[in-house]
Amino acid sequence: MEIRFAEAKDVTGILALLRQVGQVHHQGRPDIFRKGAQKYGASQVLAMLNSSKTPIFVVVEGEKVVGYGFCQVKIYENDPVIADHTEIYIDDLCVDENCRGQGIGQAIYKEILRYAKMRKASQVTLNVWCCNENAMKFYEKLGLKPQKIGMEIQLDK
Repeated sequence: MEIRFAEAKDVTGILALLRQVGQVHHQGRPDIFRKGAQKYGASQVLAMLNSSKTPIFVVVEGEKVVGYGFCQVKIYENDPVIADHTEIYIDDLCVDENCRGQGIGQAIYKEILRYAKMRKASQVTLNVWCCNENAMKFYEKLGLKPQKIGMEIQLDK
């Protein structure tokens, strides 16, 4: 198992995992997420690979991408409300459904923490959908705590 920054040759594998995530979200909230949708397309992933503000980490076994962590570097300076700091936001984290339970997700998370410390970030943040109970349990097991909670009321159509 190798963890590294994603490269152009990883895009096909990343897209396959994005489809898995899209399916989980669609199953959990079909009122919000479209069937067969994925968060990013190939051109978007390639653009992220070329930006220091959107690092993507991958776990590869042989040539196969079995996990990824999309990140965003958020730098707050001179904001009228938010104190100056750097934050690493985990935009998306996925382990291939056939490889879960092997520590791959934890390895990605630890690599993101290492990267955040190297960047002198003060925090690592993420969002998780309440319908994705497995993800919520995974993040809680890693020691993450709720920072804020989104709330909703669904209206009759």
